[in-house]
Amino acid sequence: MKCIFFSAFFLPLTLVRTLPLSIQEDPHADLFVAWKEQHQKEYLSGVEEVSRFNIWKDNMRKVMLQNMQHDLGLSTFTMEMNEFADMTADEFGAQRLGMRKRLKATVPEYSSESSHEDDSSVPASVDWRDQGWVTPVKNQGQCGSCWSFSTTGGLEGQNMNATGKLIGLSEQQLVDCDHTDGGCNGGDMGTALTWLARNGGSIAEADYRYVSGITERRGTCNEEGKKKIVKVSHHVQLPRGNENLLKETVATVGPCSIAIDASHSSFQLYKDGIYDPAACSQYSLDHAVLVVGYGGSGNEEFWWVKNSWGKSWGLKGYIKMARNKNNKCGVASEAIYPVVA
Repeated sequence: MKCIFFSAFFLPLTLVRTLPLSIQEDPHADLFVAWKEQHQKEYLSGVEEVSRFNIWKDNMRKVMLQNMQHDLGLSTFTMEMNEFADMTADEFGAQRLGMRKRLKATVPEYSSESSHEDDSSVPASVDWRDQGWVTPVKNQGQCGSCWSFSTTGGLEGQNMNATGKLIGLSEQQLVDCDHTDGGCNGGDMGTALTWLARNGGSIAEADYRYVSGITERRGTCNEEGKKKIVKVSHHVQLPRGNENLLKETVATVGPCSIAIDASHSSFQLYKDGIYDPAACSQYSLDHAVLVVGYGGSGNEEFWWVKNSWGKSWGLKGYIKMARNKNNKCGVASEAIYPVVA
């Protein structure tokens, strides 16, 4: 037992001595080593490691400040030093955010009267995961293909409704073959659904597996011999900014694709709680995700949102986003659901 303790005690110190000297002298060097070990991080040079360490320290300060605010009751969510903590928000966004849409800051597409519809006819909370309408969390990797994951997520739910079978659908088909969108350089769920409707439908994920998260690029379209198992008739886009209508649609139709502002380090490093940042745009939308339900916690209401960054991010791949907070982060600015043929 003493030998095991001795080895574990001196292992971090040994690893600290392999770091560039400027990092070794920093009081947070041992924490950086532990974080690198946890997330299996390696860097190509000492110069890169120093740069990553400085970014990591800056993110650590943000996480500590946010979590202190949460502990004091001043915030509804926490952050953590996850696998993305050595990246700035800008470079992380360039790699993982693949929705490029800037809406005009104009009057929403609904009247003030319609924004307060009576929604007493729908449940107070809904979670389509409980009904078997949602596939496991996927990982887009280092490719701006979030739009394809949001698109397939909506289709998977509607196919379950129509057939009683939950089948994972192919994001790689969209990345490779849908040239009306930009592959790893971004796209749009509405455009993708229109393409699927015209192109014959969606292929099963098992028949056309996702590889762009590793290659970071679009591949050659390879639809030949693969059965298109879900046909798309058309899609419906909800009036902009109407959270009550989005609630009704999620409750009665199923999971909906949405576009949000995820450009902040608080989203990148989100851990738990209801995501309600002080500043978040309704109009500058850069990430596509899937609303799979909604609920409330005390006086705070939220949307259950499925992300495509793997299960290690957030709440096992999910985030609770603020609901009825003036369309925070644009959750209802670009909401779409497909209609299967």
